[in-house]
Amino acid sequence: MKTSIATVSISGEFPEKLAAIAKAGFTGVEIFENDFLTYDASPREVARMAADHGLDITLFQPFRDFEGMPEPHRARAFDRAQRKFDIMGELGTDLILICSNVSPISLGGIDRAAADFHELGDLAARHGVRVGYEALAWGRHVSDHRDAWEVVRRADHANVGIILDSFHTLSRKIDPNSIRSIPGDKIFIVQLADAPLFDMDLLYWSRHFRNMPGEGDLPVVDFMRAVAATGYTGPLSLEIFNDQFRGGSARALAEDGHRSLVYIMDQVRRLEPDIAITAPEMPDRIHAQGVEFVEFTTAAEDKDDLAALLSTLGFSRSARHRNRDVDLYTQGDIRIVINTDTDSDSFASASYSVHGTNAYAFGIKVENAADALKRAAALGAPTFAEPRQPGEAAVPAIQGVGNGVVYFLDDTPALSGIWDNEFVAVDTKSDAAASAGLTRIDHLAQTTRYDEMLTWLLFYTSIFSTRRTPMVDVVDPGGLVRSQAIESVPEPAFRLTMNGADSRKTFAGKFLAEGFGTSIQHIALATNDIFTTAKQLEARGFQALPISRNYYDDLEARFGLEPEFSDALRAASILYDRDDNGEYFQIYSRTFGEGFFFEIVERRGAYAGYGAMNAPFRIAAQRRLLRPEGMPKS
Repeated sequence: MKTSIATVSISGEFPEKLAAIAKAGFTGVEIFENDFLTYDASPREVARMAADHGLDITLFQPFRDFEGMPEPHRARAFDRAQRKFDIMGELGTDLILICSNVSPISLGGIDRAAADFHELGDLAARHGVRVGYEALAWGRHVSDHRDAWEVVRRADHANVGIILDSFHTLSRKIDPNSIRSIPGDKIFIVQLADAPLFDMDLLYWSRHFRNMPGEGDLPVVDFMRAVAATGYTGPLSLEIFNDQFRGGSARALAEDGHRSLVYIMDQVRRLEPDIAITAPEMPDRIHAQGVEFVEFTTAAEDKDDLAALLSTLGFSRSARHRNRDVDLYTQGDIRIVINTDTDSDSFASASYSVHGTNAYAFGIKVENAADALKRAAALGAPTFAEPRQPGEAAVPAIQGVGNGVVYFLDDTPALSGIWDNEFVAVDTKSDAAASAGLTRIDHLAQTTRYDEMLTWLLFYTSIFSTRRTPMVDVVDPGGLVRSQAIESVPEPAFRLTMNGADSRKTFAGKFLAEGFGTSIQHIALATNDIFTTAKQLEARGFQALPISRNYYDDLEARFGLEPEFSDALRAASILYDRDDNGEYFQIYSRTFGEGFFFEIVERRGAYAGYGAMNAPFRIAAQRRLLRPEGMPKS
């Protein structure tokens, strides 16, 4: 599979774009005309730059307002085309994109357009180039790939073909299966783009909100299944217009783009086993069975504070690593690791140096850890390894959000035996005596900059068998935070919420800024009886986040709660939510370090959310506790 991307899709100066595109693994590049025109180099120099990066120039684009023009505009359009063909010869590319006409003076008619393209095909043949016709979703006379194909079919010229773009087809809700009737050799290139579902002007939607395949809501996989059925074997290219991307990292965007193409073709290959599809071989998406452990790094002098917080939550120090300054705290099926290793080769020590005390790593239980690593690596995830001492298992791992580490564990003897083989039990009171009734990790919450949020959602959904929940806007006094959850399917044994912060004035943004980009901001721990757990926590000295009385007065009115029930929630600082399927209860710890906190939750019935309606009240309470001394309370 030849992968390509348009230069307009990523940020940066032209040389920076080419370097990022090549480094991400693309083999081709579309030269967007404005990028070429604004860069001070000859076409031959641009061709040499692309070749030096190992990139073929797959397409020169766009050429606008060609077909159906009245004279003298028609003659001028052919003159413009000839000039572009000359430039293409120097660039070393043989394909130009001609998008359907949007000029108000253009004339309609399939036959008129076909005649223009047949004549243009003759001119292109003399220059040794090809022309591809693309139906813009907002084209004046041609806005549907079926009409564009009819123009090409009637033009009947070897040098004239169709260019398909998923956005233009899917944004108009055109059935992509209509593509299956187009001969694969008449499709000159396929461009892919996804987008969130919006009800807005098509041109504005296209120019500002496209994103990488798999990051939006359009059925791009169905589109590609139809393309594959034609026998098309040419390049798959990305053409993404997105305001957010224009200010992002060229390297990160290029890596996202390449991952998205590999992911899409892997899905198509699995759904169309009878069609020959060239795509990297990799295991299927990995089923995440849950969070096996979370690991903190801290300094020896700060360890007691973290350990004390865990103690108030009902955790016991149950084991110590045989070779390292690492302690294991447990409760129910929850494992929390505290790493105070100061070895210069230790990634934990390096993470502490940059971020301070932070939850820098977590382990995911999977069926086959080796397969998980293989798939992640095939999708461009950076693998992680550090020196092991004798008797220590080499746990497959990758790096993720905030350069944190994601470990893969399974039931093989080496990985399932880590807790017994590498840790020595310590003499402590029994788990039953210490426990506050916490049973497992319900979900992790990671915080990142909003412009990186799509990157990490694609990272998880392409590697793991997960689904995305709808995005939620969380109102913070310092700005807006966007939150979206991913959950393993078919059962949500693994849940993770991703929170994107634009402003460092938000609570999430402050966490990012003061933690210098660390990722896990909170850990949600499940209980089967939150009222009993609340009493046990209080007895152990746990300090719950105090919630405004006004919240409970409103809660009682909104849900029609009995006063006794509302009073019980208030007394234990428990937040409450419910939907048609069940109820959700939440207790928050006070913040630790630069804004990290724990959450205790109980789900009743089939409640599937995360208490998003309660987030503003939680944030307000956290901000009150962060108020500098001397500031008024109201």
